[in-house]
Amino acid sequence: MKSRYSAYATHQADYLFDTTHISQRKYYSKADILNWATANEWQKLEIISFTETTVEFKAYFLDKNKTAQVHYEFSTFKQENGNWFYVDGKFE
Repeated sequence: MKSRYSAYATHQADYLFDTTHISQRKYYSKADILNWATANEWQKLEIISFTETTVEFKAYFLDKNKTAQVHYEFSTFKQENGNWFYVDGKFE
């Protein structure tokens, strides 16, 4: 999870796409990921809770108008062949 937040903050769309579970990649594009990553100025990540396969977090950022925003998500991950992949998230 932390690596994916860091990838958003450093605009690593390839990493974000590659760490999205293959069953979910059809819903994402590298261009859209890069647009979301670069449109915002990422401030900090707050992990609220986690289990072996889930992470509840808040990501704080400034939008294109420099307005403070909070992205809340409850994410699900899946491990395959020793690698972790983002499966999906519930948002508020």
